Amino acid sequence: MGIGILGCDAIRNELEIVTAGDPEVVYREYLEFGLHLEPDRLREVILEKLGSLPDEVGIVFLGYGHCQALKGLPEQVAIPVVMLECEDCIAALLTSDRYHLEKKNGGLTWFYPAGWAVDGLPGMVRLFHLDCVEGYSPDFFLKIMFDGFSRCLFIDTGIEGVERCETNSLDVAKALGLRHERTLGNLDMLRASWQRTKELARSLDIGGMP
Repeated sequence: MGIGILGCDAIRNELEIVTAGDPEVVYREYLEFGLHLEPDRLREVILEKLGSLPDEVGIVFLGYGHCQALKGLPEQVAIPVVMLECEDCIAALLTSDRYHLEKKNGGLTWFYPAGWAVDGLPGMVRLFHLDCVEGYSPDFFLKIMFDGFSRCLFIDTGIEGVERCETNSLDVAKALGLRHERTLGNLDMLRASWQRTKELARSLDIGGMP
């Protein structure tokens, strides 16, 4: 038996950096970011996934924060689960203190980590299902949705191709009329949660870890 990874596609790149090449990982799956828009559905889907994992998975590293609906989830499932102990993936990349400081820094902010920005504006259109609306351009609805926002904060998480991600972020900010700023994130909280997963797996003698 080994470790399974179930994570949010929004931080797939960052989770892959942290767990790359680990021989104890026997399963990986990333769920679409759009599930965050329906917290109850997000919880339902994650519980379904946790209940139907392959037999070789003995413990799960859950690449999610609390995300409005997931707090306390590890205590409610049979399989051992370690998750990100923070409010969401933005807090995981910035820390909760920095996250709340940035929220107060000059109006409403669209936090845009590099892993989200890989697909740029087309990715946002798909996220909000604006490619399914007839009669108006997706930009029309995006501008309505982001009315009141003043800033797009790009978070450099050190993933491969980050320069292109930042260019996408600049394009989004321009299209939505937002001020663009850049900050550095880090993967320390992801690494800490991954280490907790490894330690718990070792204590449960999963995967024959030394």
